[in-house]
This record gives sequence, structure tokens and C-alpha cells, in this order.
Amino acid sequence: MNSVIKGASYILAHTPDMVMENGTTQTTEKIVNPGSEYLKELPNHIRTYEQALAYLPNQTYIGNMHPDELAKYPQPWVDTTVDGLNKREGKFGEIMPEDEFYMLMQCVDVFELVMLDKEFVAQVKDKFAANPVIDESIVARIHEGVDASEIEHFVNEEHAEPLVYGGKTIGFVKRAHDVDENLSAHTMLENMVSKASAVLSLLHLIRVTGIDKNEIDYVIDCCEEACGDMNQRGGGNFAKAAAEIAGLNNATGCDVRGFCAGPTHAFINAASLVKAGTHKHVVVVAGGCTAKLGMNGKDHVKKGLPILEDMIGGFAILLGENDGINPEIDTEHTGKHTVGTGSAPQNVISSLVTNPLDAAGLKITDVDKYSAEMQNPDITKPAGAGDVPLANYKMIAALGVKRGELEKKDLATFPAEHGMVGWAPTQGHIPSGVPYVGFCREDILEGKINAIMDGKMKRVMVIGKGSLFLGRMTNLFDGVSVMITKNSGKTEEAAVSEEHIKGLIGKAMKDFAASLLVAADEE
Repeated sequence: MNSVIKGASYILAHTPDMVMENGTTQTTEKIVNPGSEYLKELPNHIRTYEQALAYLPNQTYIGNMHPDELAKYPQPWVDTTVDGLNKREGKFGEIMPEDEFYMLMQCVDVFELVMLDKEFVAQVKDKFAANPVIDESIVARIHEGVDASEIEHFVNEEHAEPLVYGGKTIGFVKRAHDVDENLSAHTMLENMVSKASAVLSLLHLIRVTGIDKNEIDYVIDCCEEACGDMNQRGGGNFAKAAAEIAGLNNATGCDVRGFCAGPTHAFINAASLVKAGTHKHVVVVAGGCTAKLGMNGKDHVKKGLPILEDMIGGFAILLGENDGINPEIDTEHTGKHTVGTGSAPQNVISSLVTNPLDAAGLKITDVDKYSAEMQNPDITKPAGAGDVPLANYKMIAALGVKRGELEKKDLATFPAEHGMVGWAPTQGHIPSGVPYVGFCREDILEGKINAIMDGKMKRVMVIGKGSLFLGRMTNLFDGVSVMITKNSGKTEEAAVSEEHIKGLIGKAMKDFAASLLVAADEE
């Protein structure tokens, strides 16, 4: 029986000071060109928390606005606000302010690497504890904090990474080893951020689905960080580490990596584990990435825009056994960018889209919605990368015309009918297909009206694409795809009945064959 999607969560943390202190573009600029005009101008382009809340793609990400609604507003969305759409909480998750996120980082730390100022803790503790998803077990992990003098000492003399809030250093992350660069303060901070945002995603997934924490068997983390030391630089385990803090006491897990395609790889792996009966409930989770903060900041500042890459992202998806209701994951017809696929755009789309469709006897138009690289065009267009989702949909449409499954006149309407505008933050892996899974589940369950097929949403394809050459091990690209379909109505009980029937038929045929042999012997 196919596994099903039982719910999804999506969280953001607004981290403007981390843009300045931890984003790779900014930290590199401080080394290469410390007196640059960009660094001087950057503080004038930092958004307030209220501005980040009111930004429509952020509200879409946490579930307060459907992508179809977002598409009705003209781009860019930077200066567009809608009354009532400036909420911290959404049906899928929340947008956490930076001060509370620092508190969460301290709470997920189990080696006393994250230290916060006493006064800061006193100011933020109650607000942090008031969050409905922050339970007593996490509140109990809050440390009293340290003196300002200790912070100064570790930052100035012990190579600690400062934690800055409102331009003031309010804490630090210290190194976990004196000489191992894999355990440096910088790396520890990156890992703590990823872990904290993964934990927050898990906590909201519990809220969204209502599942008992002890029913979760397995967790797969698919972020872009690597947890390890000099002896095994990526051999650690974010999944189990996050599960521990979230209170998933009956779970184990592991990490799956695949650059930007990682979430879709993990999604297929999780679906397969459930389908095989290995585990009943598997969660795919990923925290965010500090390196991507302000990644395209130079282009944004140059064009007079705010720094839009000021959000740490995270998500979690719960997969379970077929309940006859929730959308199914079709693991029998997956797409894959093979070693021999090559990098030609047509070959890439063919391997990920048309190959699995051909195997299933389907046409391009038989998929109601494609969710590929759901990058926010507000972020990518000023940086010269164009509208990434739109480019994918145009390529799929062009292939449809070539295959005779679309008329040329349909090229213009295909992106709107079978695609979506992008809304996900550029956190590397986050945009790659999975931001739509939460909406997809609801759209299929609700029989969302669509202008194609019989008017009902039936089938979605999630596409993850990655750039493996970034690791300097291969020049290859990567990608996988999987389809999500309306539940067939088959349950485990039905499956057992079917097997029983097959057994009866088999026995009847054996008995018939035996009777023929007896008759032959008698003759």
C-alpha cells in the first residue's frame, strides 16, 4: 500500500543580525573588502520584524495565503501589504523573531556551546515560554545566562562566534574543539541554527497533525549542513539530535543529503520506508542555513531593495500508512536525473518529468500541478537569475508541445494552470519542491477546483533539482521527482482481502490441476 501525507509544517525565523554576521556574502566581503560601499549601505536595507511579517511570500510560506492568491498580486511584492496578513502564526507554522530564536538555539544546545547574556535571558524568557509549541521540557533547558564580561572574553580571546541582536552582542557560540576546524565556533553556530529551526519545524508538525510524539518511528533530516568532526566531517546526525529535543522518544533516524534536491530524495526514501512496512510514521525535516542569508544582498542593495534573504527556513512532513483518506505518494513512478542524463535542459526535464509519466501511461497535462524550484522571484530576478519556477514551467510546456500533448497556443497559459508563482526563501534546499506539499495535501483533500481534467485536483509532481558540482567531486547535476495522487480508497483491510482472494483463486487452480491429473491417471 502506498504511504500517505498526514501533514506538513513550515517555519521561518527572522534573523536580520545574522545577515550581517553570518551570511557568506557579508562575511566574505568583510575579509576581501572591509570598507566597501555595500557594507556601509547594508544596514539601511535591513527589514524590521513587522515588515518581514507583512511580506506576502512569508505569509504564504506559513500557510496564511494560498499560492494561487499570491499570484493575483503583481510582482514585485516588496511594497504590497494586505490587511490582516501580517500574522506571526500560520496554519502550517510561525515566523519567530530573532530574540526568541536565539533562546531556542540555547535550548537545543546539549554541550553548553551557546551562551546568552543574563539580562537578555531575563527579558526574553517569558515571551519565549509563552509560545504554545514550546513545552515545559524545552523551557526547563533555559540557562540563567552569563555576564557581559564573559561574552567579551570568549568573543575576543577564545575565537567564539558572537550572537548579535539589535546591533548589540548578547551572547556567543564557542568552539567545540581547540584545533578541529569542523568543530569551530563558526561551524557550531551554523549547525545550531539548523538544529533549532528543525526542532521548531517538528514541534509545529506535532501541532498541525495532532500525532502522539511516541508514534513517530523514524526521522530523516535533509538540510544542507554537515555534522561531524575531523575524523568524519559529515557523519553525524541532525535527525536524531532534533528528535531528542522535540521529545520524539520512540524515534531514531538519519540524515540524507543531496544539495537542493535533498528534500525530494528524503521524501521518496521516507515514503518507501512506510510502504515497505519498515516504519509506520516517518518524518522528513530540515532546518535552515545561515550561509544563504543575504546571499543576493549586493544586487538587492544596488537596486534599492531591502535584504529579502533575512529568513531562516524550516519544514517537516509526516508520512504514514495508507488510511484511505490522505493523498498517496506514488513511489512506483519516480523520475531521476541519472549519470547519463547530461545537463541539457531538455534532457533534465525529460528524465524528471516525462520518463516517469511515460512509465505510468500519462501525459504532461495529466499532472494538475508541478512543484519544482519554488524560488521567490522577488529575490532571484534582481540578482539576474530570472523567475526560476516560470522557467521550469516553460520548459515543461515546450516539451509538451514537442510531444504533441499541448497546442502552441497553450504555452502561455500552462504556467498558471499547471504551475505556481514562487514564494519560498532562498535557503538552498528549502524551495526544491516541498514548499507546496502542505498546500497540495489540502488541495487534493478538498477537491480544489481546477481548470483542467474533470475539475478536481488529482495529481501533483514534486521535483527536486540540485547542483552536485558545488562539492567539487563531480560536474553532474542531480534531481529526482515523485507524484502525489488522490487516495485510491484502498486500505490495509482491503489489501488483505485482495490477497485473501488471490489465495483462494490460487488454491482453486491447484485443486483443478490436481483433479485433471487424477482423471488422466484413471484413463
